[in-house]
Amino acid sequence: MKFAPCTNPGPRPTRLVCRRRNTGRSLLVALLLLLALGAAGGAFAWYKFFREEAQPEWITRDPDMRFKYGSIGAERDAGIPYWIFYVLPRMFPDKLPGPGGYAAFGVVWEEGQELPVGFSKKVVGFPRVANNCASCHTTSYRTQADAAPTFVPTGPNHTLNLWAFFRFLVDCAKDPRFNADNLMAEINLVTDLSFIDRLLYRFVIIPITRKRLLEREQQFAWLYRDDFPPWGRGRDDAMNLTKYFMIRWPMDDSFGPTDMPSLWNLGKYRADQGMRMNFAGDSHDAYSVVIDSALGLLGAPPKDNAEFLGEVRWLIEYVSAKRAPPYPFAVDTAAVARGKQVFDTTCAGCHASARTGTVIPLAEVGTSAERIATWNERAAREANQVVAGMGIERPGLVEAPLTGYVAAFLDGIWLRAPYLHNGSVPSLRDLLEPPAQRPTRFWRGYDVYDPDRVGFVTHGPEAERIGTVHDVGARGGSNRGHAFGTTLPAADKADLLEYLKTM
Repeated sequence: MKFAPCTNPGPRPTRLVCRRRNTGRSLLVALLLLLALGAAGGAFAWYKFFREEAQPEWITRDPDMRFKYGSIGAERDAGIPYWIFYVLPRMFPDKLPGPGGYAAFGVVWEEGQELPVGFSKKVVGFPRVANNCASCHTTSYRTQADAAPTFVPTGPNHTLNLWAFFRFLVDCAKDPRFNADNLMAEINLVTDLSFIDRLLYRFVIIPITRKRLLEREQQFAWLYRDDFPPWGRGRDDAMNLTKYFMIRWPMDDSFGPTDMPSLWNLGKYRADQGMRMNFAGDSHDAYSVVIDSALGLLGAPPKDNAEFLGEVRWLIEYVSAKRAPPYPFAVDTAAVARGKQVFDTTCAGCHASARTGTVIPLAEVGTSAERIATWNERAAREANQVVAGMGIERPGLVEAPLTGYVAAFLDGIWLRAPYLHNGSVPSLRDLLEPPAQRPTRFWRGYDVYDPDRVGFVTHGPEAERIGTVHDVGARGGSNRGHAFGTTLPAADKADLLEYLKTM
């Protein structure tokens, strides 16, 4: 018996089609839910980790406050979560160079301010703390021990112990006490984070912060060498920082700490007149110096080049407009007039002439060559390539051998102690003595001024308690050279000092 094929679809196929349609709708709904959850998760991640809030107007509307506390973008990659930064001195007082929390590092700290000068606070997902240019380039002085300090933005921070600060951050991260349980216990004592923020700190922010700080250990390896002395207050090893952080060279045996420079009136350096920047003339112009310094603080390529270069241009305008502060004590006007004549015959040939701002050969100036040995044309070439790779154009670092030191402009010279490029001579009076008669051991970093010697007080109980010792016999500490003016009669030296106070 044969059966004819069935041509009637009947109800069964209809049910299959419906099921397929329902399944399709379910998949679409599930996909939409996943997309919604993903979008919500992305929005949450952006809000909690990446959103940026503008700093308050009390910082941004005033140029001095912007210089001292304004963000240059370093919080994104180099910033430390605010509450971790806050509790580190409480957790690790044994790793500080002395009592007083962050004040032990000799930071400039204005009364009533939440953070020291040169420390910016900005919300990038959560509040973070980073450094800006003012941390090394704001100085303070007191006219006497019981006087309030005077703060000078763009001045050289002669009190900052940057070496100790760098080591402190790494040493804290290396300590087994740096963990979520201990940090959260301290943070909970000083603030009331939300439940979500507590979870984020415990499981994300603290572990990542520790990892980032430990990554710096290799780059800071030369700070831990027993054969390299501490820099001391008011100094940094700038070109080695550039080598190890910008171009990521392996550590070598060079060591050349130098004094923090002043930035006031920076526009006086004219590249079109053959002038060079930095102590050894290793940079073409101020624009390049500010870019490279800012990139060092960022610790990464800028998020937005236009925004970054806009901040650089603002900094250039700010420091170019600033002038050196006037000498705060009385001067002998008759001695000043006589001193001007001594200056014109003894000092002006380098410091008020066509040579000013240009490189003086090492054989002529005779000072320590350690700073020159930290840098070379290959390093300059590679550093320029790194910056160019970021899409940033600038004249850059000089791709040529270093041969000497720049003859400095002397505006505000009274506030730039200690002297020579490595800060090895405590006062201008000492600089006018033959090298063999200059102090061989003194304390750096005390802010009480000595108008007689034209420098800071470098001996006595308070200077020795607060400061760091400078030994001219230690590597990078030599006070030889710059014998100009050392054979002058005592009366001429006194008059010259009086005139230098007014520059």
